[in-house]
Amino acid sequence: MTTTVPPASLSTLLQPSPGPVLALKQLVARLQRENSKIQELLASLSFALRTLNNLNQFFELIPLITSRVTEADATALVLFRADGQVRLEQLHCHASDQCPNIRSALETATRTLANGLANVDPTHAQDSLESQLDAQLAARIPPGIRFFGTSILVKDSQLRERGRLYIFTQAPTYDWSETRQHLMQVIADQTAMAIANDELAVKLRERQRLDRELEIGAEIQKNLLPSHCPEIRGLELAAACRTASWVGGDYYDFIPITYGQGDHNTIAQGRWGIAVGDVMGKGVPAGLIMTMTRGMLRAEALNGHRPSRIMQHLNRAMQPDLENSHRFVTLFYAEYNPQTRILSYSNAAHLPPLLWQARTASVRRLDTYGMLIGLDGRAQYQEVAVQLEPGDRIIFYTDGITEAENPQRERFEEFRLQAALRQACQLALSPDRVLEHIFTTVSQFTGPVKEEQDDMTLIVLSVTD
Repeated sequence: MTTTVPPASLSTLLQPSPGPVLALKQLVARLQRENSKIQELLASLSFALRTLNNLNQFFELIPLITSRVTEADATALVLFRADGQVRLEQLHCHASDQCPNIRSALETATRTLANGLANVDPTHAQDSLESQLDAQLAARIPPGIRFFGTSILVKDSQLRERGRLYIFTQAPTYDWSETRQHLMQVIADQTAMAIANDELAVKLRERQRLDRELEIGAEIQKNLLPSHCPEIRGLELAAACRTASWVGGDYYDFIPITYGQGDHNTIAQGRWGIAVGDVMGKGVPAGLIMTMTRGMLRAEALNGHRPSRIMQHLNRAMQPDLENSHRFVTLFYAEYNPQTRILSYSNAAHLPPLLWQARTASVRRLDTYGMLIGLDGRAQYQEVAVQLEPGDRIIFYTDGITEAENPQRERFEEFRLQAALRQACQLALSPDRVLEHIFTTVSQFTGPVKEEQDDMTLIVLSVTD
C-alpha cells in the first residue's frame, strides 16, 4: 500500500531541527565572545606595557592575564636575575585547594636552583637553566597537577634566558593546544620587552647621571685652568687647552710667585711661574690627578722654591699616590723674572718647549734631565736658565699636538711644529695669531678626525721688551 504525504508535511520534514542550529549559533557566539575577551586582555597588557613606569606593577598583570587567556588553574612568573638569582616573581592561583602546594613547589624549586643545590644528572650538566628549573619543579609538584612552561627571552648582545612563564592545571581533559601555546608566547614576549625596556631605561638614567657628573667635572676643571692670561711686564701671552673628552689630563698654569706681596702692578713686575703638564691617560682619573698636581705645584711655587727644588718636592709628595694609581705626570715648570728677562726652568720628562730666538732666527729646545713625576721618589732634577731678548717666542705644548695623526696614521711630530712656529714668527704674528696658526696647521694635517685623539694644550709667550 502506498502512502501519500501531504506537501506541507514533506516541507516540514526537510527543514533542519531547530535544536542543532541553535546550538551551533550559541557555539559561534561563545567563541566570538572568548576571542573578543582574549583580544581585550592582550590589548590591556600592551597598554600597560606602554604606560606603566613601574616594572613590578606590570609583572603583577602577567599571571592574571595568562590565567584568563589559557583558562589555567594557576599561573606563575619566574625570573632569572642578572646576578644569577632565580626568583618566583608572581603567582596567580584560583585552585584554592592546591594553591599552597603549587607555591611551595615553586619556591622550593627556585631556591634550590638559586643555591646551586640542584641534583642534576652529569649527563645533563649542560642543560639550560630552564630545563633544570622544569626538572626541579616536576620533582616537587603534587600528583594530579600538570604544568606547562614558556621561555622569556631577552635580546641584548645575544639572546638570553631571563625567565619562565608557567601554567598549572588539575583538569585531566585540559589540552595544551597550539592556540594556548601561541597566547602564552605572546605574553612571554611582552614580558621580555618590558624587561628589556626597563633595563634600557636604567642604563639611560645611569648614562645621564654620569654625563651630568662629567659635565660638572669638566666645569670644575675649566675653572681650575686660567680663565685668561695674566699681565706680566715685558710679555704677551696666549694659551688654550682642547680636551679630547669631558675631563682631560692636560694642565697649564700661570703662578704669581709674589702673590699677596703687593698691588696689581707689583705682581705684574714680580716673578711668575709658568707650568705645562700632562697626566698619562684621559678622562676622570687623569683629571683628578691633574687637580692634585695643580694644588701641590702652586703651594710649592708660592713658597719661593727654585724650579728644580719644586720638582723634587712635588715628585716625593706625589710618588706614593701615583704609583698606586699606575699613572704618572710629565711636567715642565719655569720661572720668569721680568726685571732680568731670565727664564729658569726644570723638566720632568715633558716635551721640551721650543724657543724662537729672533736675533738668530733659529729654534732651540728648552730641556733638562728629569724623570716622570711619580716614577721614582729619589729622582733628582736639573735646572737651566736662559736669557730672553725682545722678539723671542716660546711655545709650551703637550703631546696631543705632536702625536696628532692623519688618515695615513702619520704623526704631526716636532719637526712640523717647529716649521709652523718658524712661519708664524717670520710673519711676526701676535701670540693669539700664533696659537691659531698652530692649531689650524694641526687640524689641516689630521683632516676630519674620526677617532678621539689626545688633549691638546698650547701656550705662546712673546717677549716685547
